[in-house]
Amino acid sequence: MIGIARKPTAAVRSSRGAQRRRDRIQPMDFPLLICALGLLAFGFVMVSSASMSIAEKCCNDPFYYILRHGFALGLALTAGVLTYSVPLETWERSGTWIFLAFVLVLVLVLMPGIGRTVNGATRWIPLGPLNVQPSEFVKLFAIVYIAGYLVRHADSVANHISGFIRPMILIGIAGALILMQPDFGTTAVMLATVMGMLFLGGVSVLPFVFLLGVVGMGLVALVIFSPYRWARVTSFLDPWQDPFSSGYQLSQALIAFGRGEWLGVGLGNGIQKQFFLPEAHTDFLASVIGEEFGLGGVMALFAACVFLCWRAFQIGVRAEALKKPFAAYVAQGIALWLGLQAFVNLGVNVGLLPTKGLTLPFLSYGSNSLIVGCMAVAILMRIDFTMRQLEIEAGAKRGLRWAHA
Repeated sequence: MIGIARKPTAAVRSSRGAQRRRDRIQPMDFPLLICALGLLAFGFVMVSSASMSIAEKCCNDPFYYILRHGFALGLALTAGVLTYSVPLETWERSGTWIFLAFVLVLVLVLMPGIGRTVNGATRWIPLGPLNVQPSEFVKLFAIVYIAGYLVRHADSVANHISGFIRPMILIGIAGALILMQPDFGTTAVMLATVMGMLFLGGVSVLPFVFLLGVVGMGLVALVIFSPYRWARVTSFLDPWQDPFSSGYQLSQALIAFGRGEWLGVGLGNGIQKQFFLPEAHTDFLASVIGEEFGLGGVMALFAACVFLCWRAFQIGVRAEALKKPFAAYVAQGIALWLGLQAFVNLGVNVGLLPTKGLTLPFLSYGSNSLIVGCMAVAILMRIDFTMRQLEIEAGAKRGLRWAHA
């Protein structure tokens, strides 16, 4: 007897539709990952180009900084993989304690015999072959701490002035310890990131404007009453007034951009990195990029940074739509931090901002900056992965409700 084929029921069709949606959804945000890895790879190439002459002179080994940067990249990628394996719930539960622990580490940096001083700045703790810079990690963990606080005290932050002043006390302590190193740039970026997160968290406008004014006046006072910071501001306004002393770094950076013109002089053919431009492989790497790849290369770099920050904000928007405020605040905070730091670094290189010792995220030489940057991207990838799972579950539930209707 020949059986008669039956038409699939609505529930079966819904189940198949949900399976097809699961098959279509990618397991992770590949554009974000490719962008971050591309910046890391390009940074390795440019650090190699910018550092060989310096390494040959100081260390008698042209590959000295290249090998160290490659080792730092390995550590950073390992840290990123390990960070990706940490669930969001763990960050939310432990964020305050991690931040407090690193505030205590900031105290250790300033203790004689523990912190390492280079060029008048005490920012590192030697750990064997590595020099750990706690202030780099504090920027990331401050974001995690503030995100958790905004979730736990959402009503207080929105309706009471004390609600957003309380976390600023702990942030202020961390900022004061970083200023004692001294590191004005890191403090300014951390405070700006935290203030942006509080604003996105729904803080009342008038108290926020008042606090913003107080923080702004405090930073301005630090510049005015600090002779070396004031000298940086005045030299930034007119670097050609003293191009061989206070305006030397900026004038050499501008010469590098001028030589690069539209398309650059070619990879490895730059002149300014050969003992003219100080810190060519760290703070002023963007100037080397401008000389060797021209305006086109700098604009491509800028576009990559903008894309990475936009992608992070998009992840935050999806998390907010799925009622996951902690994940949303962390993603938005990382976007603000990376965007601000990249803007400051590029602004310093082109003469829009006074000279600050901030690295270009994912590109500049420095193990701590690379490790923290990879950890930040790994957290974004973890948030994205978690949101994709929730979106699949939500789609399946909608399909089942439609089938049973």
